[in-house]
Amino acid sequence: MTANETRVVSVQRLNQGPGDNRSLADWWADERKNATPESKAIEEAANLLRTSDIPVAFPTETVYGLGADATRSSAVQGIYRAKQRPSDNPLIIHVDSLDMLERLLNPSSQSPSSTKTPRIPIPSIYKPLIDRFWPGPLTIILPNPSGSELAPEVTSHLTTFGARMPSSPLARLLIHVTDRPLAAPSANASTKPSPTTAQHVHHDLNGRIDLVLDGGASGVGVESTVVDGLCDPPAILRPGGIGMEELRKCPGWENVSKAYNDGTLDVKEIPRAPGMKYRHYSPKARVVLFEPGSSAAGVMRHVQKDLKDTAIGAHNIGIVRTRNWPQGLGLAPDDVLAKTAKPVTAALDNLVSFPIPVQETGNPSSRTKVAYDYHLGSDHVSIAHGLFAILRALDEFDVDVIYVEGINDGEGDLAAAVMNRLRKAAGAEMKV
Repeated sequence: MTANETRVVSVQRLNQGPGDNRSLADWWADERKNATPESKAIEEAANLLRTSDIPVAFPTETVYGLGADATRSSAVQGIYRAKQRPSDNPLIIHVDSLDMLERLLNPSSQSPSSTKTPRIPIPSIYKPLIDRFWPGPLTIILPNPSGSELAPEVTSHLTTFGARMPSSPLARLLIHVTDRPLAAPSANASTKPSPTTAQHVHHDLNGRIDLVLDGGASGVGVESTVVDGLCDPPAILRPGGIGMEELRKCPGWENVSKAYNDGTLDVKEIPRAPGMKYRHYSPKARVVLFEPGSSAAGVMRHVQKDLKDTAIGAHNIGIVRTRNWPQGLGLAPDDVLAKTAKPVTAALDNLVSFPIPVQETGNPSSRTKVAYDYHLGSDHVSIAHGLFAILRALDEFDVDVIYVEGINDGEGDLAAAVMNRLRKAAGAEMKV
């Protein structure tokens, strides 16, 4: 594995797309003809993906992905090494077109008699979803054909694989130029919060990979929804950017069911989709998730108790608010907070810090501790977009505990996706 400094190369212009209806091929031909700096970066990345066993990080509309040629075992193994990811956690395949996906379902390595074998189509159950949601944050589960070109490490030896077509123009262009399906889990160290900027990737994987393509901040902020239409009724294996109610508007998906939980699977179970088995999305700090409906006063008393308890070891804390908690949780009087709260230099606006005098249990003298306060927003889109970024930002300030105001996961599927990620990150969930 590389021991060099990981390079971050800006290709943000390409993430806006060609600006017209040009095909990927025509768009790429123009970029190469003009010899743009971005085209040189894409060419380098594509060459690395075709020839190297060290993955390349690139942006999608959901989070940053860590890409490798899905047809080469040595390349896919590079993903597991870089992320330090368990090898029984399957990977999602990213394609640039339906033609590429159909080629995966009909591998050329079949026997000579395959010319008489009918082509395997994309299962018809998925057509309404593809028509409505692709390109976009939706992964579909497909049968892995006999003679599959996919490396066995991609599927973790399951008989199925997950595929999606990202809506990010840059991601599709990279796949097109590479001319390979790309296995691409989130580009973070395993179990850590997913990366929504190139800087997050660099923080986690510096020295483990050679190149990060910087396309700016990801738009959705949580990973794709994973659905299985091969079972009856069809099922959601992982909540994400596309919601259950949206799926139920599609023919054949009216009875789609939830087939995931917010905990982890039994150690012996093989996950059908990424994110189902292991603790995930966790910062270094302990995360305490408060269920919606918890009173702000009750939360304040709980936090005060933690700050006084030396066994908890809470010296610096983070407060992540959504709908009802007041700034600072009442840990300091409003007039004091107005004077002492200071903006924090970080990638996130509106992150402030303020001091809290604390009389620790068994300690005769008081000490000053620091709280970092951030309002994610009150709507689902803002909360999803900023969730991973604030968890990472608070890690940078070495907080010991992060207290998060949960939202009602029955309000919609983006809310369900947010709470799914938070429950996998949390060391404790409570209501007060």
